[in-house]
Amino acid sequence: MRWAQISDTGLVRTTNEDSLCISPETGLFAVADGMGGHQAGEVASSMALRILERELGRELASGTPPEKALVKSVKEANRSIYEVASRNPEWAGMGTTVTACLKRGNELYVAQVGDSRAYLIRDGIITRLTEDHSLVQEMVKNGGLTEEQAFNHPQRNVLTRALGIGLSLEVDLYRFQVLPGNLILICTDGLTIYLRPEEILLTISNSPDLESSLQNLLDRALACGGSDNITMILLEC
Repeated sequence: MRWAQISDTGLVRTTNEDSLCISPETGLFAVADGMGGHQAGEVASSMALRILERELGRELASGTPPEKALVKSVKEANRSIYEVASRNPEWAGMGTTVTACLKRGNELYVAQVGDSRAYLIRDGIITRLTEDHSLVQEMVKNGGLTEEQAFNHPQRNVLTRALGIGLSLEVDLYRFQVLPGNLILICTDGLTIYLRPEEILLTISNSPDLESSLQNLLDRALACGGSDNITMILLEC
């Protein structure tokens, strides 16, 4: 495997509340987009990925199947964030998205909470692997909005699910087969509020390597406004 990573505060925010995790030993690649005042978003996103990495390593070492280990570890991160926020009034209400990819051989397990995303690029086609937990995504599913209307909707950043909001959490889990040469892009919504999937694919296809791909994607998002933190991991199988 080869990979590249990038994270940027953007042009509007003063702090970066995104976090990323790369653990080649376990095959874990993840991003998190925090939310909350008094830098609580930064606390939530970094805590989520730190606990996720630690717990996932323990679960896999004990023989827990990968899909169960990944979901269990995300739920443990959720519990920890919720309890920390409950004990610290200045962090009340903090939360975070998590999009976590676990690669085991040719299998890719993706755990999803929130509106960060994972994409697969194969044979010149980009496929979104995750579904947003957002208000506009619910409206799309119910037929109230088209995908194009959702892309431009003023409430597209309103989440319906996040880590840290409550003790119980539903985690979406996806399983895919990956092939040599496939690319996996994991990103926060600082990228996807500006670039459609076809624009992401074109930018990566026209870039000479993984690092340039991410830099070019970042430059395009910044040129469009850069109103949010932008974090990406690009993994080549």
